[in-house]
Amino acid sequence: MARFSLTINTKPTTVDVEPDTPLLWVLRDELGMTGTKYGCGIAQCGACTVHLNGAPVRSCSLPVSAAVGQKITTIEGLSPDRSHALQQAWIAEQVPQCGYCQSGQLMSAAALLAANPSPTDEEIDTAMQGNICRCGTYVRIRKAIHRAAAMKPSGSR
Repeated sequence: MARFSLTINTKPTTVDVEPDTPLLWVLRDELGMTGTKYGCGIAQCGACTVHLNGAPVRSCSLPVSAAVGQKITTIEGLSPDRSHALQQAWIAEQVPQCGYCQSGQLMSAAALLAANPSPTDEEIDTAMQGNICRCGTYVRIRKAIHRAAAMKPSGSR
């Protein structure tokens, strides 16, 4: 076991875990932050997506030791009161069906809009291609991203 100091959703925290423990399990099991989901465990489905310094990463395959000194943002840190433009758009477009993949979808979409505030359909499809939705809500996801882009003031996360 080793002690790791992390910054999660702008708050410093310390955990005692093995260095190769995936960040996903630190978030869920050690810190009780269950918004980030386990999907496949091999970084292929996107359900476990979080931001590391603003970039989307798969937390199921990222060892906690690699997250030290980085800014980690989880779905809980996107907005605690659902005021983020993407959360509002997701609700307005009724995106979730089962909802399981949605935290990962939202985190990938947030990274996209932070880098590209007015993405085209093709840019959305490219940015979101690593996120699998078993329910097939891709059309609603794309629509929600466009809606959020229209709502989003420039310079916001």
